[in-house]
Amino acid sequence: MFVFVCAGCGTELTAPLSQVALPVHARQKYGNGVQLPVLMEAGTFAVDPDPWGGPWRTWEELEPGEAEARGIYAPVHALSDRAPGAGVIAPGDVRGTRLMPERLGGACCGLDGGDGPNMACEGCGLSVATRIDDCSLWQAVRLDAEAVHRLPLDGGRTASLSWAELVAQGERTPPFEAIATWGGQLGTSHYWSWSPRWEAAAGHALAHLLVASEGQPVEVPDGLTADVFRPALDALLPAGAPERRAVLAGPGQPPPDAGVDILLVPVHPRTGQAWAPAHPTGSVHLVPLPLGVWLWLVSPRPDPPVPASGHLPLWVLRDDPLPPLPHGPLRADRGTFQHTLVRLPAVRSPWLSRILEKLTHGAWSRLF
Repeated sequence: MFVFVCAGCGTELTAPLSQVALPVHARQKYGNGVQLPVLMEAGTFAVDPDPWGGPWRTWEELEPGEAEARGIYAPVHALSDRAPGAGVIAPGDVRGTRLMPERLGGACCGLDGGDGPNMACEGCGLSVATRIDDCSLWQAVRLDAEAVHRLPLDGGRTASLSWAELVAQGERTPPFEAIATWGGQLGTSHYWSWSPRWEAAAGHALAHLLVASEGQPVEVPDGLTADVFRPALDALLPAGAPERRAVLAGPGQPPPDAGVDILLVPVHPRTGQAWAPAHPTGSVHLVPLPLGVWLWLVSPRPDPPVPASGHLPLWVLRDDPLPPLPHGPLRADRGTFQHTLVRLPAVRSPWLSRILEKLTHGAWSRLF
């Protein structure tokens, strides 16, 4: 367990927190006018390895070799010049801060951090964090890496769950959910769609899948896995008989066959480490998926409903009749896909560079 304190005066700025992996949807911008929930679970924090927020520099302004030194291997529009390593927490875990009215910005429905840090330490007034809660953005507070310190708490060490324990908990992420929007005069409204978490997970995994394909056609399992990945793989890779095979693999699953080239595996939600087989072969590529998404893919049927007595509150979305399915196929999150792909060294290969360049110029709008 840790607590974050102001680097200027030592004021405690957070509740006690345990560290987890940064969710793959942390930088996602979803839809238009959508009310996304809080990014981080209460009592947790994650460290963002990449800078976030202004000031910005365009690709042309970077020194030779600077982008690659920062782990970016293909052109991007601009890079943040802020310090990496911000702590990302839930807004409800903030302590000892105040909002800065002069930096609240002109965003649509809330705060987007466009004017820089907008939260100050109550003790000394130092700018310490940025709150984000605008529409279409995941709600979070980003603690400035240069303005706060992280202090360990005695006796608060939290052990990571084993893979077997995580699977037994079975905390799966449903692929479809009701999306809340700003509803005008009648208040909020909802529509049924693919989960934003799934779209971000698909964008992240698709970048790794393309690298693992080495430019060859890829076969993925039928069912929901095919619904998520096959349209994009068919469009972005050459036609022909699949030359590489991808399967779901992980804790509690049968060992993959000898002819498998790619493993779709879960990522530990606390450590951020991808599951790996006990005896991997050198030619097998691991494609990471959030644990909740992976659990649903390997066991797609939801648990049977539990009978309940009484009446549902009016504000609860009913499941009788069953909610409708989304109107269209899943679209991988474009921003997450690009953010991931440019940070994989293989993007420097000509065929992947062409995919990225076409995407930058608006190609494949039906996939992203």
